[in-house]
Amino acid sequence: MIERQLKQLVKERLFSDKAVVLTGPRQVGKTTLIHTILEDKEYTVRFLDGDDPTVRRLLDEPNTEQIKQLIGDAEIVFIDEAQRMGTIGITAKIITDQFPEKQLILSGSSAFELNSSIQEPLTGRKWSFNLFPISWKEWQDHVGYLKSEQDLENRLVFGFYPDVLNNSDHQSEVLDELVESYLYKDILNYAGIRKPEVIQKVVQAISYQVGQEVVYKEVGDLVGLDPKTVASYIDILEKAYVVFRLPAYSRNLRNEIKKNQKIYFYDNGVRNAVIHDYGVFATRTDKGALWENFLISERLKQLRYAKNKSDMYFWRTKQHQEVDYVEVSGKAISGFEFKWNPKRSIRFPKTFTKNYSEDVKGINRDNFREFVLPDF
Repeated sequence: MIERQLKQLVKERLFSDKAVVLTGPRQVGKTTLIHTILEDKEYTVRFLDGDDPTVRRLLDEPNTEQIKQLIGDAEIVFIDEAQRMGTIGITAKIITDQFPEKQLILSGSSAFELNSSIQEPLTGRKWSFNLFPISWKEWQDHVGYLKSEQDLENRLVFGFYPDVLNNSDHQSEVLDELVESYLYKDILNYAGIRKPEVIQKVVQAISYQVGQEVVYKEVGDLVGLDPKTVASYIDILEKAYVVFRLPAYSRNLRNEIKKNQKIYFYDNGVRNAVIHDYGVFATRTDKGALWENFLISERLKQLRYAKNKSDMYFWRTKQHQEVDYVEVSGKAISGFEFKWNPKRSIRFPKTFTKNYSEDVKGINRDNFREFVLPDF
């Protein structure tokens, strides 16, 4: 069992008069994490599965007395896949308000559905957490420094989904199944998209542009869609924790890129599954893209787990001067360039260092841990 970084944070929020809400992609271990937390204490728990039609029927039009009978003497009420219940917002509000001695925990794989349902009813009544695929910190803590060092190139190809890590002899098969059953089917069902091949083409187009600026019109031209439709598909993919966007950083210098963005995957393995490429890292032509995606996705995990409010950007001018990653925390601005090979020299554009910050650093194969294991 890999110890998750969120475990202690969630435990500290129990019985603080607020619901605990845990969201994240399918198959990253949300249910396992909650069960692990609850096993540490001798709580009485009422587990309700939102995928169970009987549970959904009982809670479809809830009232206080009905909920009281359903949860009984349980100290903790854990509703998994809570977004499946159409009235989950009302149910959560009743439990939180009418039974303050109970601890309500909600988890769901569809953050956009769950959050939209509970946002208003649970305003000021919840602690929210996002769980991502296994982080480098969690993996290194689990297997040790040496093994994680030996395994780095595999992780750059196959990623960090728990089921992938637990089936090292069948990593590509697990990823193929994950993408087919979750990435496409769940998203297509939610979005009501009737032509799955279209969104597959959009995801593939994004996959080949990791580390590059993504222009919706160019993607639309490739797949036969207008830019607005491409934007709506990418928005769905982002809400489903498949990809996330990095905007361009600008303080309105004339030559800066202001509107474009880069798009990264939360997991390298999912990215490679989309393009059906599990080739050995050392022989790949996209090593730079995989390295950059890994570093930025790992940085995002650590920022989110630490509840750090720093903003994430990239920076580029129309003359193609570029900084791979820019992090802004209050008035502090830091710039980072990524190179796999430690021997590759890195030069930061004077336009950036002069106008924004001299706090810049190159991140490579040898020193990457200080970037993905930050001490915020």
